[in-house]
Amino acid sequence: MDPKAFRQLFNEGIRLLKAVPYPALEAKVLLFHAASLDEKDFYSDPGARLPRKVERRFLGLIRKRLGGYPLVHLTGRKEFWSLSFKVGPGVLVPRPETELLVEKTVELAAGQRASILDVGTGSGNIAIALSRELPLARITAVDISARALKTARANAAVLDAAGVRFVRSDLFSVFGKPRPLFNAIVSNPPYVSRREWAELAAEVRDHEPKRALIGGDKGTEFIGKLIKRSHRFLRSGGRLVMEIGAGQMDEVRLLFGDGWDEIEFALDLAGVPRVVAARKRRGRPTSS
Repeated sequence: MDPKAFRQLFNEGIRLLKAVPYPALEAKVLLFHAASLDEKDFYSDPGARLPRKVERRFLGLIRKRLGGYPLVHLTGRKEFWSLSFKVGPGVLVPRPETELLVEKTVELAAGQRASILDVGTGSGNIAIALSRELPLARITAVDISARALKTARANAAVLDAAGVRFVRSDLFSVFGKPRPLFNAIVSNPPYVSRREWAELAAEVRDHEPKRALIGGDKGTEFIGKLIKRSHRFLRSGGRLVMEIGAGQMDEVRLLFGDGWDEIEFALDLAGVPRVVAARKRRGRPTSS
């Protein structure tokens, strides 16, 4: 049997992937990945014959996708902040809404020689995006997962973010005695409740790290812990910027005590309060 043309395989992929939400998009992504080619190659010569090994690889990827394997884990890449990040099992996949957290932090720290800490860095997407937008900032990124840090360091090397310091730490444990070290602390913390976790799509539950998603029985317990501990490591007037879950705004607002002011929420494209930014009250002693 003769090797199939680029367009033939693409159309076959669309047919086989008809059960997924965007079959044409996913067929294109998987075919480009299997063939190590891009859109320019496709449109310049859609009739080009591809080696049989590419066809076998492509059909194998489709079988895995139909078996519930996430598209992003099949390609090993995810775009965030117009940058391509390596991802994989054990690392939280960057979401588009998290770009709002980067936007808010850049707005607050632009032009400053700020010391910034990214808590729970995962693939390093937040820290690396900030390093591109805030060249004067000193950025440290921590995660409890050695696997996540390995991925983050690999991303930093490829994306020219060598200045970001990656450290393994359970929250702030690596810094020892609480003391004001940072002008800003940013985080996309776990904020899914245990009930919500059970209702998540299988491709999320089965392939993304549980501890990076579940924030406690209600979903806000980890956020509360982060608010309290961040206060001890922020300088006077420093900012805590966090992503939160849908419907959590009122509860999160109550978690900030009188050691905080200028608490504001930013809405995502769906109009959902998705990011909270709060200032450590100036002249306020570090909470215990």
